[in-house]
Amino acid sequence: MTNARSLGDRVRGSGLLFPTLVALAALIVGCGDGGNGGGTGGSGQGGGGLGGAGGGGAGGTGGAGQGGSSATSLDGLLAELRADLEGTMDKYAGSDGWPVGVEGGHLFVSTDPSLDLVAGDHDGWVGSPMQIDNAGFRWLHVKDVAAGSRYKFTNKTLWEADPWARSYTYDDNGEISLVAPTAAHLDRFFRIGDAQMPERTVNVWLPEGTATHVLYVHDGQNLFDPEAAWGGWRLLDSAPAGMMLVGIDNTGIGRMDEYTHVPDVIDLDENGTVEPWGGKGDAYADFVNGAVRKLVADRYGEPPKVGTMGSSLGGLISFHIADRFPGEYAYAASLSGTMGWGKMGETSTNETMIERYESHGHRTTVLYLDSGGGDPALGQSENEAKCKDTDGDGIEDDVGLGDNACENAQMRDVLISVGYTLQSDVYHWWEAGAPHNEAAWRARVFRPMDLFKGL
Repeated sequence: MTNARSLGDRVRGSGLLFPTLVALAALIVGCGDGGNGGGTGGSGQGGGGLGGAGGGGAGGTGGAGQGGSSATSLDGLLAELRADLEGTMDKYAGSDGWPVGVEGGHLFVSTDPSLDLVAGDHDGWVGSPMQIDNAGFRWLHVKDVAAGSRYKFTNKTLWEADPWARSYTYDDNGEISLVAPTAAHLDRFFRIGDAQMPERTVNVWLPEGTATHVLYVHDGQNLFDPEAAWGGWRLLDSAPAGMMLVGIDNTGIGRMDEYTHVPDVIDLDENGTVEPWGGKGDAYADFVNGAVRKLVADRYGEPPKVGTMGSSLGGLISFHIADRFPGEYAYAASLSGTMGWGKMGETSTNETMIERYESHGHRTTVLYLDSGGGDPALGQSENEAKCKDTDGDGIEDDVGLGDNACENAQMRDVLISVGYTLQSDVYHWWEAGAPHNEAAWRARVFRPMDLFKGL
């Protein structure tokens, strides 16, 4: 079990205490919601050459971006926009993406009328005037846009990436939109959901050349954007060559439910508890294994090596996905995973992931788990000797080291006891004294990614 004072080590990127349920909910929402439709683009004029971000490097063909085929007539598409602006933006965002290829060029549409120019490689970043439409949008049909061209919407004061663009990357000025990219880049898909899980945005990193590995990563809002809340993971800085990354946004307040396999009661103070949280992990796992993997397979063809990764509760759900679909995932990685979930509250008696893996025995998925926490002045074994199960619930989390260190050490030992071999099909790393936040995960995420690349 745990209490409010250690919950900051359990919930994503907090480092905070939780004296009230409202504060807890606010923190979870702060992890980023899974907003649908276009988001906010990065400011700043486009810089120099694109290149390939991250480990993929520059050059090569990169992953396939949105197509440039003429799917409809210009007049027909404008008529659709005038009749139903949001619905039409959604429609084409869900097919080949914006800007839409039409009549020998591309139709650029800004749903923010204050941004009256589209500037990019096509016009030397001078800024081409867009026509204002009575329906509340601006548009410009640009012919012969070169594949891989970059662009932004601007009024010469603000420079914004196209929030509806299918393909984009980052440069020194933030997010920058792409037309039919030819190099490594990100593709964005809105409104991905299923019958049990609400819609959310999914972002896909497409490396240079052929992808040999794909890693489905949770808390997608925090993975790629250098200016993401909580500091971000900046995965493009550490992505190995040939690795596709699929960032699945969380849904804010629903995150705790979706990322947990059973309910648990969280003690917020010494005087009482709240109703159980969580337990929708089966539905989320089915969504990832079904709708999200189908999206990747249909759009790109799924690479042969498949893995999943996350931190905190995202690490927990990664292990749950691998357990729920034995043989489907070659690899599962958990950074500071909340492995004691199920018995965190004083009245909680549900099965933890530690106990589940013990009962299911050895399987084929290669596992990585880590944590920070502890006293950096002491060695790993000296720190782990402090871990205790004083309440007899079977989980050594009652004299904690922070950052879920004790639960992950216990999970490591359980895995070895059921037939896993350390440094062969289970890997454990302890980062002495590391806190429970994005900056700490960003600093060591290269380890699980490089390990997966080597499989």
